[in-house]
Amino acid sequence: MSRTLRARHDCFPLIRPFRIARGTKTAADVVTVTIGEGDLIGRGEAVPYPRYGETIEGTLAAIELARPLIERGGGRSELLEALPAGAARNAIDCALWDLEARRSCRDVAAMIGGPALIAIRSALTVVIDTPGAMARAAMLADAPVLKIKVDANDPEVQIRAVRAAAPQADLIVDPNESWDRPLLEAMQSVLVEARVRLVEQPVPADSDQWLGDFDPAVPICADESVHVASDLAIVARRYQAVNVKLDKAGGLTAALELAQAARTLGLGLMTGCMVSSSLSIAPALHLAMMSDFVDLDGPVWLQEDRPGGVGMENGFLHPPAAGFWGTIRP
Repeated sequence: MSRTLRARHDCFPLIRPFRIARGTKTAADVVTVTIGEGDLIGRGEAVPYPRYGETIEGTLAAIELARPLIERGGGRSELLEALPAGAARNAIDCALWDLEARRSCRDVAAMIGGPALIAIRSALTVVIDTPGAMARAAMLADAPVLKIKVDANDPEVQIRAVRAAAPQADLIVDPNESWDRPLLEAMQSVLVEARVRLVEQPVPADSDQWLGDFDPAVPICADESVHVASDLAIVARRYQAVNVKLDKAGGLTAALELAQAARTLGLGLMTGCMVSSSLSIAPALHLAMMSDFVDLDGPVWLQEDRPGGVGMENGFLHPPAAGFWGTIRP
C-alpha cells in the first residue's frame, strides 16, 4: 500500500517566557510529521535545537531527503541508516511507531514489551528569574519534583530560595552547561545542604573530561554529552546518570536502545524533553516508565496544547487520550 509523508512547521505560544542559561523562549517551534497509509495516519513531532545546529528549515529539508525511503515503505531500521540522530529522524521515527500501532491494532507499550502507561511524577520547571520570583514559582507549582534552571550568576541563592519555598520537593538542578569546574566544586556543599537529588549537565559537553576523576557529592546526569548508545563508552566514566531525549537520540527506536544500554551499565536514567506539545511527550512516556527521574512538563508551558494530549495535576503527568498517539481506540 502506498504511503504519503507530510511535514510542517507548527508554533505554540507559551504562557510565559521560558528562560534558561542558554536563552529565553516565548514559543515552542516544532516540526510535525504525518505518514498516511490508506485510511491510517501516524504522527510524530520534533523540536529542532539550535544548540546542535538544528533549525526548522534544516529539519524540514532533512525530512525531504528521507521522503522517498518512507513513501516506498521503508521502516524504522532503514531510517536509522538514512538519517543521523536528531530532530528530523525523531519526527519520522515516532510517526512510524504510531502508524505501526494503528495498523497492527496494538499499543506501543505492547510492541516494546513495556507496561501500560499510568500517571507518573514529572518534574515541573522553575526557570531562571530573581530568587524571589523563583521561590514564588516553586510555591505555586506545589509539585513533588522541581527542576531548577540556573546559570553561573549566583546559583546558590536561587537554589536556596527554591528549597525554602518547597521544603519537601525533590530537586533537580540544571545549569545547562553554564558552570565550570571551580563553580561546580564550590557548589558541592550547597547542593548537599539543599538536598538536591541530581545535577544535570553542569559543565559544557566539550569540557567534561575531568569529570572522570571527580567524586561528586550529588549524582551528575549527562544531557548534552549523551545522544545515542555509542556515546556511553565515554559518558559512563564521567557521569552517574543520563538524560534520554527523543530529539537527541533521533526517535523512540534509538532512545530505547540508549536507555537499555545505560541500565546495563548501571547508570541512572532520566527522561527529558524540549518545550513541546503532547505529541512529543506521548512516545517519551514509554521511556519515563523505566526511568528514575522524569522531566516531561513541556506542554505545561503552552497556551494551548494539541487536543487530547497529556494532563498534569499535582505534579503527576497523565497519559493522553486513547488514540492520541501509539494507542488504539477503545
